Amino acid sequence: MTANVSTLASEPPPPPSSSHMGNAKKDDSKPNVIVISDAGKAIDRKLDQHSTYEFGGPWGVTAIMTGFPLLMYYLWICLWFYDGKLVFPKSLGDLQPFLGRIWGHVREDAYPSAYAWKVYGGNIIFQLVLAWIMPGHMQEGLPVPSLGYKKLVYNCNALGCFYATLVTAFLLHYTHTFRLTEILANFGHLMSVGMIVGFSVSFGTYFYGVATGDTIRMSGNFVYDVFMGAVLNPRIGPIDLKMWAEVRVPWVIVFFLSVSGGCKQYEELGYVTPNMAFMILATLLYINACAKGEECIPQTWDMYHEKWGFMVIFWNFAGVPFSYIYSIVYMARQDPSKYRFPTPVYIIMFTTLLTAYFIFDTAMSQKSRFKMQTQGITTFRKSFPQLPWSIVQNPTYIQTAHGNRLLTSGWWAYSRKPNYVADWTMSFLWGAIIGTNSIIPYFYSVFFITVLIHRTSRDFERCAIKYGKDWDRYCQVVKWKFVPGVY
Repeated sequence: MTANVSTLASEPPPPPSSSHMGNAKKDDSKPNVIVISDAGKAIDRKLDQHSTYEFGGPWGVTAIMTGFPLLMYYLWICLWFYDGKLVFPKSLGDLQPFLGRIWGHVREDAYPSAYAWKVYGGNIIFQLVLAWIMPGHMQEGLPVPSLGYKKLVYNCNALGCFYATLVTAFLLHYTHTFRLTEILANFGHLMSVGMIVGFSVSFGTYFYGVATGDTIRMSGNFVYDVFMGAVLNPRIGPIDLKMWAEVRVPWVIVFFLSVSGGCKQYEELGYVTPNMAFMILATLLYINACAKGEECIPQTWDMYHEKWGFMVIFWNFAGVPFSYIYSIVYMARQDPSKYRFPTPVYIIMFTTLLTAYFIFDTAMSQKSRFKMQTQGITTFRKSFPQLPWSIVQNPTYIQTAHGNRLLTSGWWAYSRKPNYVADWTMSFLWGAIIGTNSIIPYFYSVFFITVLIHRTSRDFERCAIKYGKDWDRYCQVVKWKFVPGVY
């Protein structure tokens, strides 16, 4: 590396040059821990003020809030009733009848039924109760500037909650109290309930934040502030709602939708296709990664900076669970002969999935454990499966004048967002598992790459302001944003 890169070992590293450190100070009570400099705190205060509109401002977010639910209905209808083909009015004169047909599908097959409320609402309540009562690993988050750099403590019990959910679901299915096949059969109804909950929680959280004065980075525009959020760290008792909703709601539903698809195939065909088994494995890997590595989430941008608004809330309650698994919806309505692959293709698909998962899991772990080390945390939770290279030994980094450190070791030596590359690769496979019969299952990967590029631009812009010349040095060391040698 260059002279601007230091090493974080078990013993305190040699102090960087004064020009590199700026006004950063060491916390002598915890060896090798850096506290935020006065200049860094001034920058943080600036970043915690609303300055510019994102997502096209009030008109842009209004379009997103109205357009995305309509798009979800449309894509589901195309998959469920039209063999995965995109349908359009045949002529201008057919527009009104076409819209009538679309509305008819929503009215008859996606109304928020009492059954859907019981299933969706029951899961939400069950996950809240589990999160409240289950023991877990207590993890400190990063210092939060808006709270005077206080570190919030998170009860990371998602893994135990997930296993409890698995056992409960098996017993309910086995005793015919609740058949898992019914989840996919009621997809439209559940999606509508998820949307209603997403909107209700978004507006409810906004009004709660305003009423209590617990707001941050407000623009003053009602719709925009509902979309971006008003509060940063909403909690109910010991439950951090933002972290709870990120793991316990969307990925539980996604996983059980895939299991529902597998159960449906087994009941109808007597076997589960390799394609459906692929999705069950893929969703299991994802939810288990989130649950077993939950202690890493408090170190992320989502917890540290992103507010809990419609952008995050609706996506967790409705967007992710009902738009990321269109391949499962497609397979539930089609004969397996339409999407059967030769054996070598399955081998490539499963191998690529496991490789991408390995990079995703270890990259996230490397970054989060590095941040924990800078907080003085050296003993890490061990939950299954712990993969090789999850912790970088003696990592190199760039010490910033702000006080933070930028990792330049492990996967992060080759790319500034290696986790995004692996995450997107998995999303592409979730669509590719049904081949080219329908483009709709590829929605996840197309939408996701758009989100990741936009999110990266937001992150890099903020880092450039926060770290100044140190960010330029970092970009010289880690040159590639995503794929080394490509971009």
